[in-house]
Amino acid sequence: MSLYDVIVIGAGHNGLICACYLAKAGRKVLVLERREIVGGAVCTQEIVPGFKFDIGSSAHIMFPGTPIMGELGLAEHGLEYLEMDPWAYFPVPGAALGISFHRSVEQTCESIAKISPVDAEAYRRFMEHWGELNEGIFETFMKPPTPGRIFSTIFKRNLKNVASRKMWSSLDTSRQLMASYGKVIEETFEHPHVRTALAWLAAQSGPGPDEIATGDLVGWHAMIHKTGAWRAKGGSGSLTQALARCFESHGGQICVNAQVMAINAGTKPGARFEVASEAGRFSGRAVVAACHVQTTFLELLAPELCPPELRKRVSQIRVGNGFGMVVRHAVTELPQYLGIQSDANGVAPCHRGLQLLCPSMEYLRRTYVEFLAGFPPQEPAVVAMTFSSMDPTLAPPGQHVLFGWAQYHPYQMSNGENWDDIAEREADKIWEVICHYAPNMRGTMIDRYIQTPTEIERVLALPRANVMHVEMGLDQMFFFRPLPELSSYSTPVKGLFLTGASTHPGGGVFGASGRSAAKVVLRQVKAGRG
Repeated sequence: MSLYDVIVIGAGHNGLICACYLAKAGRKVLVLERREIVGGAVCTQEIVPGFKFDIGSSAHIMFPGTPIMGELGLAEHGLEYLEMDPWAYFPVPGAALGISFHRSVEQTCESIAKISPVDAEAYRRFMEHWGELNEGIFETFMKPPTPGRIFSTIFKRNLKNVASRKMWSSLDTSRQLMASYGKVIEETFEHPHVRTALAWLAAQSGPGPDEIATGDLVGWHAMIHKTGAWRAKGGSGSLTQALARCFESHGGQICVNAQVMAINAGTKPGARFEVASEAGRFSGRAVVAACHVQTTFLELLAPELCPPELRKRVSQIRVGNGFGMVVRHAVTELPQYLGIQSDANGVAPCHRGLQLLCPSMEYLRRTYVEFLAGFPPQEPAVVAMTFSSMDPTLAPPGQHVLFGWAQYHPYQMSNGENWDDIAEREADKIWEVICHYAPNMRGTMIDRYIQTPTEIERVLALPRANVMHVEMGLDQMFFFRPLPELSSYSTPVKGLFLTGASTHPGGGVFGASGRSAAKVVLRQVKAGRG
C-alpha cells in the first residue's frame, strides 16, 4: 500500500490549490479524482467537436484578486487571464439601450445615467459605501473564519480607516445587512431596469430576492469594481490544468478515475488513514476531503470514526432543492441585442460579460416562487455567456459558444416529473429567452449540451445539484459554514480536514478555502514520515 503524508480527495480547484501548497512545502501528497479529468466544477471539455464547453463555472470573479496565482507561479504553468470589461450587460427589454457594468464605477454610472441619472448617483454612493465593507469581508474570506479573526479584522480596519469606522458604526448599514437584497435594492434605486439588473446579479449566489440577511449580495458588486471579473484563456478548466501542472512539478501525484469508496483508520494513536478507491488502496497520515461535506461524513468516512451526533448534524445541513441549470450551445453567431454596436464579425463589448436576460424583478420573483413550489420556471431568468468573442480558442473560426445559465430549477419536482425526461423541453425554454432578446439567434444552433440538475449531480457529484454545495444563507456562512465545529477546515476526527465550497467562504471560483486549509494542515502534519 502506497504511503503519503496527505491524501486529498477531489481535484476541484480548492483541492488542487490545497495540494499545491502542501507539496510546495515538502509534503508527500496524493490527489484522488473520481472523473477522468481534473477540475471538478472548474473544468473544460470538448463535448461538441471543435467547441470547448465549461462543465461548471465560467467567470472567475474572485480568484484573480487573491495572491494564489503569484504564490504558486501559475502563469509559469500556462495560466493566462482575460478581463471581462464590461463584466455584465443588461439589455433593456424592447428598447435599443442597456446598462453596462464596467470595472470603472464612473463608466458604469455613465451607462446607468442614460436610463436614470438619479440612480447613477445612487450607484456611485452605494459602491463607495459598500466597497469599504466588502474589502473587509474579502480580507476575512482569506483566513479561517473564527469569530476572533473576523472581529479582529474589523477592529484593525476601524483603527486605520475613518470610512470603516463610519460604516460599522451605522445602524442603517447593520439593518441593510440583515435585510434581503431585494429590499436593499428597492430602497436605494428607483428605476425598475436598474433594480432588475442588480437583483439578477445578486441572485447568482442562490438565495431569492426576499431572503433575509442577504443584503450584501448586492453590495458585493463593489469588489468586482475593485478586482475585476476574469476569464481563463482556453476555458475555465485552464485554471485547474495549470494547478495540476504546478502540483506535479512539486512532486505531487494525481490519480484520475479513482472514485473514493471509503475512508478508514486504525483505532490506535497515530494510526494512519486508509483510503479505498477504484484505483487502489492508499495510506496517509492525514486526509483532506475536497468533496461535499455530506459525501465525506455520510458516505465515505467509516461510521466508527465519527461521533453519531456529528453525523446527525451533518445530515441536517441545508443543501436545498437544486439551484439552476445550464445549456452549453455551439452556435454560428453571437446574439445581437437591440442597440448594441457590433463590429464586422458581430462582436460587441457586451459579449465579454454576463448578459443579464431578466425583464423585471417580478419576473425573477415568479421564477423563485415556482422553484419553492417544486416546479421548473415557465419563463426562466437567464445569464448568457459568449466568451468565444474574446477567446477564439473556444470555437472554430467564425463560430461561437453560448452558455445559458438559468434559475431557478428544483432538483426534486413536486409534480413527479423526471429531469431526464424533460431536459429538452426545459432547454428549449432557455433558448427561447435568448432568442426573444436576440432574434438573430433563431436557426443558429449547431448542437448543445444540457446540464439539468440531475446531470449536474451525476457528472459533478454535487448532491441535489447545488453548485454552492450547501445553501449560502447567513446561518451557513463564516464560522457557521458548514457547521461551527467544522468551520476552520479541521474536524473532530483527528487528521481529517475539509476544503471546498462546503467550507468558508463558500462557492464560486475563489480558492481561499484551499489556501487556508493548506495552512491549517501544515501546522499539524509534518513532512517526510511517509
